[in-house]
Amino acid sequence: MGKRKGGLTGLSRFVLEAFKNDSASQPTSDPNQPKASEPLDKPENRDENRPTKRRKTQKDGNEKTDMDDEAWSSQWVEKYDATGLVPHYTNASEVPDHLKKYFSQRNRYFSLYSTPPGCLLDEEGWYSITPELVADQIAERCRCDTILDAFCGVGGNAIAFAKTCQRVIALDTSPTRLSLARHNAQIYGVADRIEFVLSDYISFAKSYLSLPSSGPHAPATRRIDVVFLSPPWGGPSYISGTVEPETPSPTKNYGDVTLTGSDVDSQPLETHPPYSLSSIQPIHGAELFRLSRRITQNIAYYLPRNTRLEEISDLLESEFTDASSAPGTADFLSSKEKSSIPTEKRKEPEKEESVEVEEEWMGTKLKALTCYFGGLVGGQEDLF
Repeated sequence: MGKRKGGLTGLSRFVLEAFKNDSASQPTSDPNQPKASEPLDKPENRDENRPTKRRKTQKDGNEKTDMDDEAWSSQWVEKYDATGLVPHYTNASEVPDHLKKYFSQRNRYFSLYSTPPGCLLDEEGWYSITPELVADQIAERCRCDTILDAFCGVGGNAIAFAKTCQRVIALDTSPTRLSLARHNAQIYGVADRIEFVLSDYISFAKSYLSLPSSGPHAPATRRIDVVFLSPPWGGPSYISGTVEPETPSPTKNYGDVTLTGSDVDSQPLETHPPYSLSSIQPIHGAELFRLSRRITQNIAYYLPRNTRLEEISDLLESEFTDASSAPGTADFLSSKEKSSIPTEKRKEPEKEESVEVEEEWMGTKLKALTCYFGGLVGGQEDLF
């Protein structure tokens, strides 16, 4: 297992390999099976329980795409239908005032938002979900066999990862949000590639690391190739106040940090007070990173757009300090667990490692930063 470079993932890749292995051992075909030239949707091959395709227009008058029909026509598991668990808003008059600005961007969050029975978000999901185009960009960078989405929420990133990865492990502490995430994944037709786990990430990581031969050198059957971190930032109030606007440069260098920006023309950017990793929940953002690096070197860290770049750059340096002296460690590591951290992790690496910070833009607005570590960084693929 490891980084995936091909275009085929999940079931498509499995079927391709299975056909290669079985073609030589099965010279004759089953007369009951349809021939390659026969349509698979003949009356005798149709599943009567399968949902019928919807009309090509939605309630808002927008045309639906073929992708919408394909997603809807995939097998739907009724017991995972979360309709009614939270409201599915169809027009602005139904939406609470404090959520209206998010509702106006609903199709940016989920392009299939209006596809029956409709994508669902709880209140936290409305302001914490990653826009779909951004999630797809991150998923392409994180293409691998097994990825762990440590804070999956209502499933925006997990759905994107299921398009590029063979297996997605999606964690959340809320049974409601997990139900919504599974519901939304069904609409996109990728729920079968995602394992939804009700657990907090810290407990899951500790349990995983307690397994024999866990971490980066684990057997391929249980190895986690990439960890995606999108922890709670502190709610919509994580950005407050403004300072003098500046004109951002598409590319900036901050020590070991390479910052890549939008290819659009530079425009005035409203800036905000710097965001510190100490505001990350449930533990200090630096500790969250250190814990994750015990699982794999390949980390994608989704952070507010105004995060201090100096703190991001310091993550690699602080990783090699004694974990017992790091802020917040005692909150989740026992003395025995601290001592179990491999000694080599506290030493400087032989090869200098960099972090790549990618600016996530939607039009002319900077939405967030995605920080890539390990083999996810361009030029460091050998670390994967």
